[in-house]
Amino acid sequence: METWQTHQVPQIPGTGYPLRLWDVSTGQVRPTAPGKTAKMYVCGITPYDATHLGHAATYLTFDLVYRQWLDAGHDVHYVQNITDIDDPLLERAERDQDDWVVLGMRETALFREDMEALRVLPPQHYIGAVEAIPEIIEVIAKLVADGYAYRVQDEEYPDIYFDHAATGRFGYESNYDEAKMLALFAERGGDPDRAGKRHPLDALLWRMARPGEPSWESEFGAGRPGWHIECSAIALNRLGSGFDLQGGGSDLIFPHHEYSAAHAEALTGEHPFARHYTHAGMIGLDGEKMSKSRGNLVFVSRLRADKVNPNAVRLALLSSHYRTDRFWTDDLLKDAEHRLATWRSAVTLPAAPEAGPVIDRLRQHLADDLDTPSAIAALDSWAQDALGRRGTDLEAPGQVRAAIDALLGIEL
Repeated sequence: METWQTHQVPQIPGTGYPLRLWDVSTGQVRPTAPGKTAKMYVCGITPYDATHLGHAATYLTFDLVYRQWLDAGHDVHYVQNITDIDDPLLERAERDQDDWVVLGMRETALFREDMEALRVLPPQHYIGAVEAIPEIIEVIAKLVADGYAYRVQDEEYPDIYFDHAATGRFGYESNYDEAKMLALFAERGGDPDRAGKRHPLDALLWRMARPGEPSWESEFGAGRPGWHIECSAIALNRLGSGFDLQGGGSDLIFPHHEYSAAHAEALTGEHPFARHYTHAGMIGLDGEKMSKSRGNLVFVSRLRADKVNPNAVRLALLSSHYRTDRFWTDDLLKDAEHRLATWRSAVTLPAAPEAGPVIDRLRQHLADDLDTPSAIAALDSWAQDALGRRGTDLEAPGQVRAAIDALLGIEL
């Protein structure tokens, strides 16, 4: 699948600091320690609706990770999937009397446009679940052959399920107890009450064909894959086991990331699937949770249509720490627009305070678990000094502009 257009990341003097990130599996901020190439997998959208601000906040988070690794001297191998076959997509297509393929293609195209407008660096591999079905079938067959998966006893629909206890480590990524797992599993696409399963937490690997649903031929019979196995297959086949970071929104901690790790570790016998599991917080609107059911989603494409500067959207979303659940408001956007104008004025001055100290502070804050509020405060202070004519460095305005672009992804 085609990814979106990239842009050149400016080179700035010096080298960034090693990146430290929160890891949900250990409950602490730990150093990332990539080799020459840093490897990252971020779970993509299910394309049944346009890109909302929750999506944007997630992909901006891992865009910052990408940028800090680049600044620290690493190459980056970034893989992202897109779940272009799953129940929510089929349900939306049926509701709107749309073709599910056309719906998925349309929303994927819009997502790419939104990411490009927000200046998110694209993955090297952007893989749809549909195009990955042959490799998904292959890994399911291995799980069945190795005794980690089984068919339910159902004459009509003998679906294939994963034995969640296969590795003996299930639950290490989320650290949730069984009661919480069961509640979230039911809420987020699981089927704990499915008759014939060995355990309520066993997850679907292959859904046998139902009337009116798309299906693909396999050695198990015609059907389609479950949700979690696609990321296991796509990541393993492009990054291998033990890659540096698996990322997504905090709603993916369980079940999605727990199961994708369990599937992969059963397949390879290697632990852990990823060395860091890092998640972005949720975005609400004016004090309420943002959700499809409430009808209060704010779409990036709608903001763009209203001529809102995507750099202001980006800056507004970066003004709070990525791990916090936070709210989008008109005032937040206005503050970002004002800050953007202030920074732009400062970097177009003929001279300003020396750039080195503020760039160093910017690097230090971002290397410390992506502390964007502190990074932004450091830039605010420099801009105030510059606008107060407290500086004579002729090179500083251009150097700070380049650093803001390279490290925060904001074009002034």
